[in-house]
Amino acid sequence: MIFLGKFCRNLSGLAGLAMLLALLLAVLLTPILSAHDPYQLDFAAALQPPSGTHWFGTDNFGRDIFTRVIAGAVFDLRLALICVFGPAAIGVVIGLVAGYFGGVVDSVLMRLTDIAWAFPFYVLVLAIVGVLGPSETNLYIAFFLVNWIGYARIVRGETLVAAQLEYVEAARVLRYGSPRILFRHIMPNTITPALVYSMSDVVLTVQAIAALSFFGLGVQPPAPEWGLLIVESIDYMREAPWMTLFPGLALAWVGIGFSLVGEGLSSALKPEG
Repeated sequence: MIFLGKFCRNLSGLAGLAMLLALLLAVLLTPILSAHDPYQLDFAAALQPPSGTHWFGTDNFGRDIFTRVIAGAVFDLRLALICVFGPAAIGVVIGLVAGYFGGVVDSVLMRLTDIAWAFPFYVLVLAIVGVLGPSETNLYIAFFLVNWIGYARIVRGETLVAAQLEYVEAARVLRYGSPRILFRHIMPNTITPALVYSMSDVVLTVQAIAALSFFGLGVQPPAPEWGLLIVESIDYMREAPWMTLFPGLALAWVGIGFSLVGEGLSSALKPEG
C-alpha cells in the first residue's frame, strides 16, 4: 500500500502507466473500432491517406495500417516482454548464487558474465541471429543468450551486501537451506533495482527488435511488426508518409510509456530517509 501511494503521487509514473493502458485499451477494442483484417490485401485501396474508413491510411498492398499497428503492438510487446523477463529470471538466479556463495562460484560466474559483457549488446544479438537465421524463434534464442547479463551484475552486487546483513545471518543460524535463504529472504530485498532496470530494458528490446527487422534479420513478412512496417514504407515515404509515421509514433509511444513507468517505480521504491 505504501508503494502504491508513492507511485500514485509520481506524475511521471502515472503518465507512463496511462499511456500503456491506452495502448492496451486500443488493442482490446480493435475488433469494435475496426472491421479490417491486418493481413487482408486490397490492391484497389492501396496507398489511401487517413480517413474515416482507414484511420491511419493504407499501405502499398491496401492493408489497413491502423489494425496493423495495433496488431504490431501485441506482436512487439509479446516479443519484448518474453525477451526481457525470461532472461531476467536467469540473470537474477545467477546473480543470487554468485553473490551469496562467493569464492570460486562467484569468480567463475562473474568471469563468464564479464566476457559476455565485453561485447556490445547489438553486436552479440546481430551475430547470433545472423548465424541462426531470421525468425521469431531465433530472436528468442538470441535475447535469452544475451539479455540476462545486466540482471546478473545488478543482483549479484545487491546480494553481496544483503548476504552480510543480520536477517541472513539469523536464517543461517536457524539452519535454513540455501534455496530458502536465497529466494525467500534475499531475493525480495535485492530485486528492486533489477525491476526498475527492466523497464528501460523493455524499451531497448523493442527498439532492438525493430532494428533487426530493418536489417532483414528480425521477423519476416507479412508479420505486422513495427520495425518491419517501417522498412516496408521506405519506398513510399514521399507518396504515403503515413506508412512510416504511425509505426514510428507507436514505437515512440511505447518507449516513452515504459521509461516514465520506470521513473515512477524508481521513485516509489526508493527508501525514505
